[in-house]
Amino acid sequence: MLKRIIKRVFAFLGIVISLITIVGVAFVNLSPQFGGHASDEQKEAYTATGHYEDGVFTNKEMIIMEMNCHSISAMIKETINPDPNVAPPDNIEVEKFDPKELLNIDVESSRVTWLGHSSFLLETAGKVILLDPVFGQYAAPHPLLGRARFNKEMPITIADIPHVNAVIISHGHYDHLDYESIIELRDKVEHFFVPLGVGNHLRRWEVAEDKISEMDWWQEVQLDQMSIVFTPSRHISGRGLTDQSATLWGSWVIQHQYLSLYFSGDGGYGEHFKEIGEQYGRFDIALMECGQYNDLWADVHMSPEQTVQASLDVKTDLMVPIHWGSFQLATHSWTDPVERATVEASNKNVPIATPNIGESITSPGHLNLSFDPWWEEEKRKN
Repeated sequence: MLKRIIKRVFAFLGIVISLITIVGVAFVNLSPQFGGHASDEQKEAYTATGHYEDGVFTNKEMIIMEMNCHSISAMIKETINPDPNVAPPDNIEVEKFDPKELLNIDVESSRVTWLGHSSFLLETAGKVILLDPVFGQYAAPHPLLGRARFNKEMPITIADIPHVNAVIISHGHYDHLDYESIIELRDKVEHFFVPLGVGNHLRRWEVAEDKISEMDWWQEVQLDQMSIVFTPSRHISGRGLTDQSATLWGSWVIQHQYLSLYFSGDGGYGEHFKEIGEQYGRFDIALMECGQYNDLWADVHMSPEQTVQASLDVKTDLMVPIHWGSFQLATHSWTDPVERATVEASNKNVPIATPNIGESITSPGHLNLSFDPWWEEEKRKN
């Protein structure tokens, strides 16, 4: 009798595991969230870049992400027992951006509005540009696979933006390339500037071919009088289980007569920052990755102290720490990035701006922006 029960239990577990596996495989293969894949012809063309080998893009400097018993055990332990302040105690109230104010600035001025994490609304040279626009509540292919955004509302919605001249994407990770946001944006956007391979995701999401420019490191294009340059970062990519580093990643330089801006995307500290500073600095504003770091992946995400040094390397007049304040993707406290960055910036005399989500920085004149530690009030909420 007992043997019969045990057999039935194991048979039932086998059926459950099989069903979960079938559903999982079907989800990965059928869900558009995971994007598209490169053709054999595209892969052949990628090899000419000098940083594509055996089906994956590579970094100039080696990255080490050991996956052994020790690292996996440490990751599990940290995930189960993260910092007690890994997320804010309550919903973050954001600054609202009035859609009527879009492009309501002088022709010689620019406005940079932080939408949270690495998303920005840039108004410059009479154009509306979105950087890594993620308007969704989850940085994951499904809500069950991620944690909700810290703020329930966005400073502005896609529906409130009538027209977008350009969308610029740093790489294909979910917290930088959001399927639902692209679907809602695709008919409003004149052009998408993306790294090599990321265009295949957009094509699967039915973005018109003539709207997509895929770029390699150090490649430059003109958008009217504006120069857009795709520059390196030290990172990885991937949206599924089998496409790790199948698409390129990088940072961006945006320059015209009245603005020089650097957008770091994601990545670890490396020599590329000095190279970018030497070729394109001095920058008015640098939007610098600062958050979601861990010793286990230190080569692909900077510590706050490295972020400040990278800001010095690229030669910027103002550093803005980004990649924090919206999503829990690591185990440090949610305010650790900005707290450490502001201390290090003060120690090294690096001008820093820490806008609230939805708050704008204007250029010229941004160096007069007052420093407001808004996160302190959020920490005090019960």
